[in-house]
Formats: sequence, structure tokens, C-alpha cells
Amino acid sequence: MSDPMRPRASLRTAVVWEVLKEALDRRVKAAGTDALDVLDTGGGSGNFAVPAAKLGHRVTVVDPSPNALFALERRAAEAGVADRVRGVQGDIHGLFEVVERGGYDAVLCHGVLEYVDDPAEGVRNAVDALRPSGALSLLAAGLGGAVLARALAGHFTEARTALTDPAGRWGAGDPVPRRFTAEQLTELVSAAGAEVGAVHGVRVFADLVPGVLVDTEPGALDALLKLEAAAAELPAFHSVATQLHVLGEKRG
Repeated sequence: MSDPMRPRASLRTAVVWEVLKEALDRRVKAAGTDALDVLDTGGGSGNFAVPAAKLGHRVTVVDPSPNALFALERRAAEAGVADRVRGVQGDIHGLFEVVERGGYDAVLCHGVLEYVDDPAEGVRNAVDALRPSGALSLLAAGLGGAVLARALAGHFTEARTALTDPAGRWGAGDPVPRRFTAEQLTELVSAAGAEVGAVHGVRVFADLVPGVLVDTEPGALDALLKLEAAAAELPAFHSVATQLHVLGEKRG
């Protein structure tokens, strides 16, 4: 691997990227065009936006952080896709102050719902930004993964607190404001006017395996990536995943 950051990054993004890439490919065939209009809300420095642009798509990133948008601009330029990536300062609640309603073939909403005041409104806006039959990619923190991680670290009271807390938080020091179950996310997507296509558990094992093992054991990273991919679609593992990914399609 020539990119020194790829091993660590791949554990966090590989499953989601493969699912997203397949969804974009399906939209390309359905729309009869090589280039889609993609909106990435909270897309930051372009972890998904730049790879999508490298596939030939036009990507608009909406993010509240000027620093993240500056990093996005630099990253897009380095990847040779600056002409296909546009950064706009804004957030999911004020989305239509900065982008067009119903103007996109695919909308990414990754790592956003945990931090917004009204997740239901956030999902509605994401779906409203789609053209009919457009693809929604939703990624959010999973409740079960946090409970499991706290318990395995010996913080049993915090694990129980997260399990019973309405927002899925383990205490005042928890850096994540809100977590979700797969059922909660799919209900949000359905209520917003999209059909749920697939649910995947993300980082089922990656956050529990000692980093030194992955870094030093020959073939461990590749084997772990294959294990993550195999477990991602199995409902039994959704309840212990660090993140949950929901793929939806806007009703026509």
C-alpha cells in the first residue's frame, strides 16, 4: 500500500465505500449518464467526496467548518479533481439556503445525525435534496458498539448508562451527543420519504482489535477487512457495530 494512511482509513471506510460505489454505479445505469450530481453533507475534508469525484461525478460538499473546506480544496487539487468538487459552508438544518432542493442523484449524510438538534429534520432535508429514485447514504454512530466497548474496557456502569440513556450516551464525558439503533435509523429514513435498501454494520470488530496486532501481524489487516465485509450485512452484528450504514432510495 503506497498510501501510509490507507490501512487505518480503510478499516473505517472500506465497507461504506464499497456499498456507496455500487449504489452510484446503479444510479449511473438508471440515469443513463456517466456523471452524477452528488451532495455530501458534513463531508469535511473529502474522505468520500474526492473518491466519488475520481469516478467522474460532480460533488458538492456542505460543511460548517472553513478549515475542513480548505482541506477539501487542497485534497481535491492534489487528486486532480478540483473542477468536480465544490465546497460550501453550511449545515444540514440550513441546507436549502446553500444548495438546490431536489437537485441531486445521491446524497451522503455521514457522521452528521449524531451532532444535530433534530435528526428527523436532518434526514428529511437529505431526502428532499434528492431527485426521484436518488440514493441516500446515511452513516451514524451505533448504540450497541459503544455499550460493548465500554463494557470490554471495564466501565460496566457507563455501559449500562448508555444502554438506558435516550440518546445512547454513557455519561457527561461522552464526546458523542447521540447514538442510534438500526431500527431508529431505518424509521427516520422511511418517515422522510425513502425506501430502505440495505443496512450494514460498520467497524464491528475493528475498534475492538488491538492496533498493534493489525499493524504488526502479517496479513492481519487484509483478513480483518474481509471479516468486516462479511459481517457487515448480517443483522446479528448490527447491534454491536460502532457505526451503522443505511442505504435508501427516494420514492419516485
